Amino acid sequence: MKTQTLETAGADLVYDVRGPLPTADGRPPLLMIGQPMDAAGFAALAARLPERTVATYDPRGIGRSTRKDGRVDHTPQVQADDVHAVIEALGAGPVEMFASSGGAVTALELVAKYPGDVTTLVAHEPPLLTLTPDGPAAVRARADVREVYEKRGWGAGMAAFVAMTSWDGEFTDAYFARPAADPAAFGLPVGDDGSRDDPLLSDRSWAVSGYRPDAEAIAAAPTRVVIAVGEESGGVLTGRTSVATAELLGQRVTVFPSHHGGFADAESGYPGKPDEFAHRLREVLDGAS
Repeated sequence: MKTQTLETAGADLVYDVRGPLPTADGRPPLLMIGQPMDAAGFAALAARLPERTVATYDPRGIGRSTRKDGRVDHTPQVQADDVHAVIEALGAGPVEMFASSGGAVTALELVAKYPGDVTTLVAHEPPLLTLTPDGPAAVRARADVREVYEKRGWGAGMAAFVAMTSWDGEFTDAYFARPAADPAAFGLPVGDDGSRDDPLLSDRSWAVSGYRPDAEAIAAAPTRVVIAVGEESGGVLTGRTSVATAELLGQRVTVFPSHHGGFADAESGYPGKPDEFAHRLREVLDGAS
């Protein structure tokens, strides 16, 4: 694996390349992106695709990539510019892409803004809250997580986030009337370290979950776009946002093994089925539905 740093006006972006460039078989490199997850989260999946040249990167302000723009928020527009810059730095033409969670949101903006960058995009469970039928309630649930985080710290905030993302179905009065989630029940710390800068629990990434894709621009791009959903996601939030995103783009979701982090192994603490996931990703990139 070769690690490099790309200096841009707003950030120093660290990216990794596994395999040769140009690729040995002439196929585009496979770029994997996430948000707020950094490159380390894709290690298990990349290892299971040894025939591919795989590139990963840390979004600005996360992991090894440092910001120089004086900002702390995360937006799909800025991150799409960063990913475009990484693709240009790879120097191998358009890429194939697997994008997870907030990275899938960035990828949809990338396809709309830079239509020549990606040949095939597999966008896995983009958390686009406002696209769901209960969008206002989903936004309220997101705000409740932030309120808990601001009042009680990371452990309580993460417990609230887990409760929100594991709720089955729309956010009804029953959801908002339930008791507060206990961090100890999830093995999370009950103390408060005083930090309030978590990109998942604060409002710093609300522009990601509140984003609305430009369906017309995406349809006009030459990119083959696949919206993927985990078979275990069912009626939980990111399963529902995936279905809503696919419907916005005039398609149906493509089912993958496991859950929202289904490509992760046991080292992640939330293991999925990485072997099966890699097999399915290989199939979809090769043109299977």
